[in-house]
Amino acid sequence: MFNIIEAKTLNKDVKSFKITASRIAKVCLPGQFVIVHATEEAERIPLTIADYSRTEGWIRIIFQLVGTTTMKLAQLTTGDKIRDVVGPLGKPSNLENLKNVCVIGGGVGCAIALPVARGLFEKGVHVETIIGFRNRDLIILEEEFKHYSTNLSIMTDDGSAGEKGLVTHKLEELITKGHQFDEVIAIGPLIMMKFVALLTKKYQIKTVVSMNPIMIDGTGMCGCCRVRVGGKTKFACVDGPDFDAHEIDFDEAIMRNKMYLEEEQASREQTCNLFKGVTHE
Repeated sequence: MFNIIEAKTLNKDVKSFKITASRIAKVCLPGQFVIVHATEEAERIPLTIADYSRTEGWIRIIFQLVGTTTMKLAQLTTGDKIRDVVGPLGKPSNLENLKNVCVIGGGVGCAIALPVARGLFEKGVHVETIIGFRNRDLIILEEEFKHYSTNLSIMTDDGSAGEKGLVTHKLEELITKGHQFDEVIAIGPLIMMKFVALLTKKYQIKTVVSMNPIMIDGTGMCGCCRVRVGGKTKFACVDGPDFDAHEIDFDEAIMRNKMYLEEEQASREQTCNLFKGVTHE
């Protein structure tokens, strides 16, 4: 069992847990993730390690309430326990031999982008960070990104905070102003990563994205997390989650992520009815 030593609400849809996991914290690296199995009856879900302390023996996971499992997970609070946390899984992000990088995070994908920005910044890399949200109320991790970025730009769809527009608008603005990026690292919704990849391909800038497809075991056994990269089938859990953005078949990935929309919606509605009136501060 894994103790939740701190539970926080980051916005109305996103929660953060610090969990005691000393063996994972001792060896994990930016870009890696864990499989969380909250109770015996729960689904297994992949969640990125957003932060960790090797000395204090904890890791931090951040998750969005999008389905039955995350909604049930969100009912836990400080002092509660999680049945199983397995990891670290996946290949760490490659942060070597870089001098000038643009890190882009969209929505809850910022939880994955943050340890990458931190890892680069602590290596002395110039980190130009762009984070995007629909509106002011959904912004997460702003202070943390400020700490681990050379410059931080916040974009909102409605202009309620930062600048109005998409992350791709800001990225192209930086490129046309003369920023010469060794690499762009983009993490967020598939459609966001697709258009970042299309933009950087035009400017011939190496781009890496972190893929988070449907996943069960996280060890390459089930095959659910397959993605097409350079015309070949790869498994996000063992071959990734980071891949060359210019080689990914984003249209296929988007289609696969929609496979169980009807079932997920029915399950979510059932869970909403179950938890109606139940809140945790």
